[in-house]
Amino acid sequence: MLILVLGKGKTGSLVAEVARERGHGVRALDINENEHASALTAPNLAGVDVVIDFTAPEAAVENMRAVLALGGRIVVGTTGWYSELDRVRQAVEQAGTGFVFGANFSYGVNLFFQIAQAAAPALPHNYRGHITEWHHIHKKDAPSGTAVALQRLLEQAGGERLEITSEREGDVTGTHTLELVSSGDRIVLTHEAKSRRTFAEGAVLAAEWIAGRTGFYDFKDIFSQI
Repeated sequence: MLILVLGKGKTGSLVAEVARERGHGVRALDINENEHASALTAPNLAGVDVVIDFTAPEAAVENMRAVLALGGRIVVGTTGWYSELDRVRQAVEQAGTGFVFGANFSYGVNLFFQIAQAAAPALPHNYRGHITEWHHIHKKDAPSGTAVALQRLLEQAGGERLEITSEREGDVTGTHTLELVSSGDRIVLTHEAKSRRTFAEGAVLAAEWIAGRTGFYDFKDIFSQI
């Protein structure tokens, strides 16, 4: 399979490395090599099976539109663009192609989501909840896409929208904590990412999964299948 990686930052570079290790052909473009999706033309996408995007929110939206307009399949690990979600879904459906996005491509984080969902019924039973997330100082969006996804999941399962506190320091890969407190006890659930490699591996597995498929998918709904 030939994968085009958009973004040569820390995570994008790991995506390319993991894809090569898994036997795939890889091409990569940095943001300055693909300004306003200018490099995403039919000739440049010829032979590409799946595009994987780890860029920045504004660039990702332009990249998605360009790839989908040409009928390409794309996996998006960039966050901070979810206000465009409905429009992107429509574009995927119109193109009849395959699309996977995720607030977080770590297998462990998606297990964390399931555990948090199981804990959500505590909220209507006099538990107060709070989400805290820590990331490196270069992260573009705050709160993180993972924290927002966790907030949305808990609101759906527990009927309460929790406050999120965002902290930015050093080169922290990513830590998310859910705290549930009552007058009698305290529950703390934490996921700590030790390496960006876990995100890269999930994104490549998602690319392998979507190749040959059509439809619009959230990684948290398919991660157990890959």
